[in-house]
Amino acid sequence: MNFKDHFSSGSAGYAAYRPTYPPTLVDFLADLCPARERALDCGCGTGQLSVLLVRRFKEVIATDASAAQIAQAQAQDGVVYRTASAEDSGLPASSVDLVTVAQAAHWLDLEAFYSEVRRISKPGAVVALISYGVLHVEGEAPERVVQHFYQDVVRPYWPPERRHVEDGYRNLSFPFTEFQAPAMFLEVRWQLPDLLGYVDTWSAVRAAEKAAGRGLIDRFHAALGEAWGDAGSRRRVTWPLSLRVGKVQFA
Repeated sequence: MNFKDHFSSGSAGYAAYRPTYPPTLVDFLADLCPARERALDCGCGTGQLSVLLVRRFKEVIATDASAAQIAQAQAQDGVVYRTASAEDSGLPASSVDLVTVAQAAHWLDLEAFYSEVRRISKPGAVVALISYGVLHVEGEAPERVVQHFYQDVVRPYWPPERRHVEDGYRNLSFPFTEFQAPAMFLEVRWQLPDLLGYVDTWSAVRAAEKAAGRGLIDRFHAALGEAWGDAGSRRRVTWPLSLRVGKVQFA
């Protein structure tokens, strides 16, 4: 199946700089599942969520349509990485207790994906669409620089699907009995090079560089460096976490 590949070219940066998920997310999802034998993490990227799920599940199958992403994935006992689309997992019917898609559902053919979820899910299995929104940086000056870059400089270069991340997946179809999720967020304490490395993983940044050259990105780096101060000092960076979580239903 063809897919929109915005990430293979930046797989090494993705592995190095993408934030990880809080343990509370894994515990919330695992506690909803009637069993914890196997989880499937679709669109796993380099395994940020996959390696956490294995804390609560006997086996985690982690798939991504990008072989380059899988090649950079974090090795972890109990996690099996495969190159496969979310819409065609290759797993047996009725074999999965949890299906997750973290920061990737907006790229999927959702109708085909949901059909695959129903095929591979055990009775009572749980499906979760997970996204994290726009980052916020500790300190008025760095926050102002980052928001200006996101909102005013690179916004035209985001793929149209990005709007679903910004609205927390509220407008995506989700034909399952839905659970109310608690408020959660991602949090890191980053030095300046960490944040710059993360921003360089944005598909919008790569598109902007291709269309307009590196100048606008270099200007952002300089402005954030000035606002940050000591590049080795650590600042709190957070992202709001949004979830659509439901029990898989069968016709």
